[in-house]
Amino acid sequence: MIDINFLKSNPEAVKENIRKKFQDHKLPMVDKVIELDDSRRAIIKKVEGLKAERNKISSANGKNYGMLKKATDEAEKARIQAEIEANNAKVKANADEVAALDAELEKLEAEIREIMLKIPNIIDPSVPIGPDDTYNVEIERFGEPVVPDFEVPYHTEIMARFSGIDLDSARRVAGNGFYYLQGDIARLHSAILSYARDFMIDRGFTYCVPPYMIRGSIVDGVMSFAEMDAMMYKIQDEDLYLIGTSEHSMIGKFVDQMINESQLPQTLTSYSPCFRKEKGAHGIEERGVYRIHQFEKQEMIVICKPEDSDYWYDQLWKNTVDFFRSLDIPVRTLGCCSGDLADLKVKSLDVEAWSPRQKKYFEVGSCSNLGDAQARRLRIRVNGEKGKYFAHTLNNTVVAPPRMLIAFLENNMRADGTVAIPEPLRMYMGGKTELK
Repeated sequence: MIDINFLKSNPEAVKENIRKKFQDHKLPMVDKVIELDDSRRAIIKKVEGLKAERNKISSANGKNYGMLKKATDEAEKARIQAEIEANNAKVKANADEVAALDAELEKLEAEIREIMLKIPNIIDPSVPIGPDDTYNVEIERFGEPVVPDFEVPYHTEIMARFSGIDLDSARRVAGNGFYYLQGDIARLHSAILSYARDFMIDRGFTYCVPPYMIRGSIVDGVMSFAEMDAMMYKIQDEDLYLIGTSEHSMIGKFVDQMINESQLPQTLTSYSPCFRKEKGAHGIEERGVYRIHQFEKQEMIVICKPEDSDYWYDQLWKNTVDFFRSLDIPVRTLGCCSGDLADLKVKSLDVEAWSPRQKKYFEVGSCSNLGDAQARRLRIRVNGEKGKYFAHTLNNTVVAPPRMLIAFLENNMRADGTVAIPEPLRMYMGGKTELK
């Protein structure tokens, strides 16, 4: 959510930003917000005038009560009493008018907020312009992508060779989009998460395990309604949602907080299971455990000063690149175009891992700078030397198995069917150097 004062001072800039997001249907919202806010300010001014008038009448009545006590003439007493009653009637009418205006004001503010939540954040000048993810731009590659001279099976076939996956039982128990991992594959899954946890701790991040459910007000604060509808599972008859990523509850941790500037940046890494609807049909390459309703993830979250958010954005995506390269997985970074950005994001970068079987890269993480959009929605403020201001929030995926297992198994598989275990994972795998 952008600053309404910025919108009113720069309506054409906001409209141009909407056009760059290919959301022209939202253009009338800018003028509507300005109109509503003008009405809101007029009501506030009128209420202030009425309250000043009420104070003046009340003050006059205070004097009248004093005069009434001193008066000895009955006619004079009657005159003063009549004036007191008339003033009381004016105060009552004034209060009724203020109450009606307050109700109108509350309605206006709710309407303004509803529209402002739909107007996209101002994107960074570095963001490529395009309507959808086909316009995303490759930035850099890390590691040499290799296509082996032997056939790499589909990832569930690799897992099945190690008796490591049971999709049929999962379908009977929970339906499509769920899985059982077992044996060495399940152990590898946990090892990757444990390594990711320690990797981020070694980089100075504080490890957290957050709530796995959040209230609706937090959902509204961290994402758009369109995202929520496509992603979140709601608990029936409860104001609770299952998180789609720990970013949601980790940013929510700071709701309504005034943070001392000396406490910034807050650098946190969190583990959680994640639950997603994953609405819509997906292609054949998204079978197996590629796109599922339940998975686990290690996340990075930063709360910082506005002038530091670009620095932390670069640090976050580099952490993911370094993590994957430490496991011998080639990756590339991809700048997300304007039409592929969620409305709250200033800019976003995907990290994609190399798939030897598909001979292409696929997404394994996403790094986002949201500016002060989430902080403004959740009222996360900073008390600084030069005054109070909204913090900036950023997030990035460290790793999200079991999807990451696809990249790991394909890139570490050998011709004889064994899978090499890179040195960083061996301590979490009981010293094993390979899966046989």
